[in-house]
Amino acid sequence: MFLVSLIPAFKDNYIWLLTRGQRAAVVDPGDAAPVLERLRADGLTLESILVTHHHADHQGGVAELVERHAAQVFAPASESITGCTRPLSGGERIDVLGTPVEVIAVPGHTLGHLAYRAPGRLFCGDTLFGAGCGRLFEGTPAQMAASLAAIAALPDDTAIHCAHEYTEMNLRFALAVEPDNPAVRERVARVAALRAAGQPSVPSTLADEKASNPFLRCAEPAVVDAALAHGAVDRSPTAVFAALRAWRNVF
Repeated sequence: MFLVSLIPAFKDNYIWLLTRGQRAAVVDPGDAAPVLERLRADGLTLESILVTHHHADHQGGVAELVERHAAQVFAPASESITGCTRPLSGGERIDVLGTPVEVIAVPGHTLGHLAYRAPGRLFCGDTLFGAGCGRLFEGTPAQMAASLAAIAALPDDTAIHCAHEYTEMNLRFALAVEPDNPAVRERVARVAALRAAGQPSVPSTLADEKASNPFLRCAEPAVVDAALAHGAVDRSPTAVFAALRAWRNVF
């Protein structure tokens, strides 16, 4: 099994670095420079690149990385990904540094968005964030709600490796949705302490997300009531999700 660490990029992106001995893989390298520096500093050879979706801050560094390292590039088949050598659609099992990884289709943020599930870990790009979820740039609320439900069905101890440091901002919205949820309040304090110490707020656990992320709580009475107050057309999980996402867009 590989080890996992993170490489900060841009203002708030995280590129996930997977290592096994001196072998390496990266997830969503939007910028090649910090990856190349880390590979050089640690004496690593890049073997694999995993891309969740086509946005530039997730794939912008692929071309330069492939120029320097003969890495295989796993990416959504239905999206335009520079240097893709292994197009994927979901349902495949791939090998990453000798570890089996399941590919899961999670459309919503983009239509071809993928998540990569390794033992005990999920690399989910911009589908699920700490206390939040991605905007719907291409998909429908029904698609994103179904994608989040698929993630929620994974074991509670799954580590959620998202691609941005958005947790503090998202928790402010979670408090607006569920001001009386003690799990949200506890997480606000915990994340504030981490960020004050210069530490990342991710990865989280799926259990943490299910307790405090409103987008995974669309059947909870308090969340349903909040969504109805903000335009939900009915109490169905998809309608609740759609209202929450629209509210979050202007929050």
